[in-house]
Amino acid sequence: MTQDAQDEVDRLVTAWRAERPDLDVEPLQVLSRVSRLAKHLDRARRAAFAEHDLEPWEFDVLTALRRAGKPYELSPGALLRATLVTSGTMTNRIDRLAQAGLVVRRPDPEDRRGVLVSLTPAGLDRVDAAFAGLLRREHELLAGLGAEEQRALAGLLRTLLAPFDS
Repeated sequence: MTQDAQDEVDRLVTAWRAERPDLDVEPLQVLSRVSRLAKHLDRARRAAFAEHDLEPWEFDVLTALRRAGKPYELSPGALLRATLVTSGTMTNRIDRLAQAGLVVRRPDPEDRRGVLVSLTPAGLDRVDAAFAGLLRREHELLAGLGAEEQRALAGLLRTLLAPFDS
């Protein structure tokens, strides 16, 4: 896309400048585009997960387990921290994933009262396929940018997001 091309945000900013010249609407240049991109990304992610019969929340839990490395297991508490949901919500999610045969619970050998949640072979296959599909769609979303532009954008977004993640 060339710099001369106009998008919906350009039209929105132009309209606000005409209607409210007393306000600095410059933040809309960045944040409205980020918001619109987030909606497109959400649609792409949902489609990638649906291709593998997964809901976004299922993908979140399964990928947390997958990222843990072999033997692909975590405590429910670690899953809570990785997915930012409540204890009751996580219990429900683990129950549903276990019923689907994607995870199993087993006693924690280091804590008699604890349990570990592990990916099953079916869960591992499903999350790996869904992750590959997600990356394919994300590459498509970024196709308009070269590698250097993608690195620059990632750096700028990192700078913007870092205070929220601390």
